[in-house]
Amino acid sequence: MKKLLFFFFTIGLASNLFAQKQMNGYSESETKQQNTIEDLFLDMVDFPGYKDHLITITAHPHTAGSKANEEVRDYLIKTMEGADLETTLYPYDVYIPKDPGTSVVEIVTPKRKPLNQKEDIISGNPYSSHPELPKGWNAYSGSGEVTAEVVYANYGTKEDYEKLAELGIDIQGKIVLARYGKNFRGFKAKYAEQYGAAGVLIYTDPRDYGYSKGLVYPEGNNYNESAIQRGSVLTESFTGDPLTPFEPALPLDGKTKIKRLNVNETSLHTIPVTPIGYGAAGEIMAWMKGKPVPGAWQGGLPYTYRFEGGPDLKVRLGVSQPKEFVRINNIVGTVKGSLYPDEWIILGCHYDAWAFGATDPGSGTAMLLTLSEALGKLVKVGHRPKRSIMIAHWDGEEYGVIGSTEWVEQMKKELGTNAVAYLNFDAGVSGRSFGGAAAPSLKKIMTDAAKKVIYPDSTKTVFEMWSKDGKSLPIGNLGGGSDHIAFYMHAGVPSMSGGTGGKTLYHTNYDDFLFYENFVDPSLKMGGAVAQWAGIMSLKLANATLIPYDLPRYAQDLSMHFTTATNKIKTYYPEFSGFKKSESAINTLEKTTNELSKALPKAINEGRLNAKEIKQLNTDLIQLEKSFLYKEGMPFGPWYQSLYASNDPYSGYASWILPAIEYQIANSKKDQLSHWDTVYEKAILNLNEKVKAIGEKIEQ
Repeated sequence: MKKLLFFFFTIGLASNLFAQKQMNGYSESETKQQNTIEDLFLDMVDFPGYKDHLITITAHPHTAGSKANEEVRDYLIKTMEGADLETTLYPYDVYIPKDPGTSVVEIVTPKRKPLNQKEDIISGNPYSSHPELPKGWNAYSGSGEVTAEVVYANYGTKEDYEKLAELGIDIQGKIVLARYGKNFRGFKAKYAEQYGAAGVLIYTDPRDYGYSKGLVYPEGNNYNESAIQRGSVLTESFTGDPLTPFEPALPLDGKTKIKRLNVNETSLHTIPVTPIGYGAAGEIMAWMKGKPVPGAWQGGLPYTYRFEGGPDLKVRLGVSQPKEFVRINNIVGTVKGSLYPDEWIILGCHYDAWAFGATDPGSGTAMLLTLSEALGKLVKVGHRPKRSIMIAHWDGEEYGVIGSTEWVEQMKKELGTNAVAYLNFDAGVSGRSFGGAAAPSLKKIMTDAAKKVIYPDSTKTVFEMWSKDGKSLPIGNLGGGSDHIAFYMHAGVPSMSGGTGGKTLYHTNYDDFLFYENFVDPSLKMGGAVAQWAGIMSLKLANATLIPYDLPRYAQDLSMHFTTATNKIKTYYPEFSGFKKSESAINTLEKTTNELSKALPKAINEGRLNAKEIKQLNTDLIQLEKSFLYKEGMPFGPWYQSLYASNDPYSGYASWILPAIEYQIANSKKDQLSHWDTVYEKAILNLNEKVKAIGEKIEQ
């Protein structure tokens, strides 16, 4: 009976494969073979192994440059070499604070009281009493000590500081109290310093992340009053090591010497900045006597929030945080391609953390280890991918996306010709809800892979659980904050960032394995599922005859983004008639990409392409995204060279699509709109010509 059932199952599976739609970049026969390989890979992902990796790499706090982080590095190398990946270490000497230094926060008057700067020890959680856990701190704080009055600046956004100035509230020489949210923490400090503040305290408000949202840790997964969000406040006009813009921070003792900036040539903060929990912030709020803030500025503490503390309230803030050259190490493991070893699919996640880093970044790191082992098994049974798949573990990300940026700057020439895609999984398994953002050309790959993976503890696919309409996935646009930045926004490599998310105790000392197991993913199956999804994406990209970019998506997304930009401009410039040149170019691109998307599968099926032609076409496909590179850079910083996307230079995290135009919008400018219409038209027509040339080669 078992043999009979197996026979019918095999017949059914074969029928399914024959009925399946031809994959982008594959012939019909190749599609069947690829489906077999993908099914085999899914079975090779070791779900329990993910837990073992996560426990190991999050056993101790491990900031960049620490001995504990070196131990994590060694474990990553050992694991990838054990999976037969060719592993290479890339060292850099970068300018960072090696440790938190020392700090103090206390109320001086009207009643002297030291304020808490470290998370409470939790009964039953041995992680919370680890002797190496640090106080709350912000990397790249200035050093100094000040005793001053207090001004509350809401979220510390550009608009918030402008509002204070409009109301005549002077922050000169005062300590700013700002809550987390709305923008990158570094900008809270940057704007405070620009307006003359003497220091900054950044706290987590309970309305945003605490008891207003539900039970707090350890009963729930919201911040308790002692929980403190750590993080860098680096705000240069470029990403990476602050002393080596555009150049890799190669080792000081190496053969190649890199010219570094002097510290006085940077924009590093000079005033003290440190984070506190809302318990400590409430101690300050209780003494504030100034005018009440508007309703939108009111937080969740049981006080009337006020703009100023008044002359009777004085707070002492002191930070001593030396910076120095610190060795960091990227680790890149490679599964070498069988046919196209010089075409790279790169997956990455950083491994340095503010403390234990179970969700950020440990979940993504453990997932990539699990994926590496599955790829190793696949190779052992004879299914080496056609293109090289590279698994990268970046160092120094938490200080300002440093490790990956230095690697991109070092490898920029090779990436320009070899990199098919970069897939980022920072904190990639931080809950049970799938999500992601990507370049237009990669959104279909993300979608197709999601249809292949079964969502844990269910009978539905990841696609079915993720989709809102049953037809598509709500895939967003890439912003800032992680290791895709240099690949996508500086080097023009199509990129994506994704995984699973949920509520976490972000950048606190409580982000440990016990918290992860109790609140993030109690079944501990999501790590395996994300590894399956990431692996399927990688294999689809690696094994296709022609790189399976979704070319029509460029025109579709560009049209939407130009419409959005036009509508924004009309709010301050009603006479604006739109970006006519760019819109015309998009219409041309739409026709060309639609024609090519029909011609490609036909050419592959008919076997009209020889090996040399296939190699040249893939070389051409890799160059498509480079059409958006603008060597002069963006008006807010020349390092950001993609006309298509950048992180918002005023908030840090948000995505700016069409960033040169968004910069005009953010500053209500009119005079450069025609100029940028011409620049974008040229880029879009450049892309169109490349697509057209590929079509002509296929038809020859």
